[in-house]
Amino acid sequence: MPKVTTLVVGAGHCGLAMSRHLAERSIDHVVLERGEVAHSWRTQRWDSFRLLTPNWMTRLPDFAYSGDDPDGYQTASELARLIGDYAKVTGAPVRANTTVESVRPGGDGFLVRTDQDTWRARTVVLASGAHNVANLPPVAGAVPADITTLTALGYREPGQLPDGGVLVVGASSTGVQIAREVHSSGRPVTLAVGEHVRMPRVYRGRDVLWWMDAAGVFDERYDEVPDLTRARNLPSMQLVGTPERVTVDLNALTGIGVRLAGKFAGVRDGRAQFSGSLPNVCALADLKLGRLLDTFDTWAADSGFTDCGPPERFPATELPGKPPLTVDLDGGEIRSIVWATGFRPDLSWLDVPVLDRKGRVRHDGGVTAWPGLYLLGMPFLRRRRSSLIDGADADAGELSAHLARYLAQG
Repeated sequence: MPKVTTLVVGAGHCGLAMSRHLAERSIDHVVLERGEVAHSWRTQRWDSFRLLTPNWMTRLPDFAYSGDDPDGYQTASELARLIGDYAKVTGAPVRANTTVESVRPGGDGFLVRTDQDTWRARTVVLASGAHNVANLPPVAGAVPADITTLTALGYREPGQLPDGGVLVVGASSTGVQIAREVHSSGRPVTLAVGEHVRMPRVYRGRDVLWWMDAAGVFDERYDEVPDLTRARNLPSMQLVGTPERVTVDLNALTGIGVRLAGKFAGVRDGRAQFSGSLPNVCALADLKLGRLLDTFDTWAADSGFTDCGPPERFPATELPGKPPLTVDLDGGEIRSIVWATGFRPDLSWLDVPVLDRKGRVRHDGGVTAWPGLYLLGMPFLRRRRSSLIDGADADAGELSAHLARYLAQG
């Protein structure tokens, strides 16, 4: 039975960042990956997908994007190649095409069983990602069987959908992108909108994420926010990465003919039911956007930064006079549904008592309740940038330091 000090589960950007930091601390380790390096980026993105973060934010330990388009947005295949090259350059000890089947306590650490062999490890780092499984709401089970349904993980391009009306459920980054693309294919789209985080792509002449980086918003720590649970469950930013740097918010979508409805609340008598709270959630998103822009303006004024345009504000979200409260699912008005309702990790193989009643790992900034078991790659793990590629370096650095101290204590 092979032995190693640390086993890292997952060879995406987080697992490779941890590998680099472990190597710098001379901690022997192995990285297990169920497919090839960057497996999720290769297999779980739609055809036209691009990162929401500009290329200059593609930063990993001892690495930064060095191409000729720092303000562009990479495709999934481009990023997969980049991460694969990073694994080779850093010499990460990756065991590809090795599926972890169980992780459980054993001996003075853990027993990790794979489809190839079983390992003994003093410590384990869970870096298998936060987007393994589509997170479907309970209402999904009530949809009539003759409606074609896809999740965002299964969606690739509009041709998968039958002709006719499409209901896209969820208005975060994934939902607005798919709604725009499907509408452009000639299919009428209704977008069910719940809580969302409105963002312009560009503010005062610079990418909005440049402002969040420069103003320190991304560096806010998990132990500094008043409501960490809410911060970790916020929807993703309503952004799209395109060469033209366009803003695709609800106003942009209604401008091209997408119909807005409230949150998908249920199905009754063959009709989809929507919440009447659409005006309220849009007003809240507009209010939060204004506060965020105030933060940027204050930082610019206080720091004396002037290499940008003047402060600006954006029109409030415009809504139809009467957003629909029901839509017919039996009469052909809606022929298909795309669920853009978020994702969750798949930790069905984790046999360590660290999960809460919702199946989420209990942890303190990535340090789990079970000694020697660590977590990487979750939203707001240690700071607001944790869910971005750009956040893996700092999180892995701090967790590898904690891991090293744990090993030293015996």
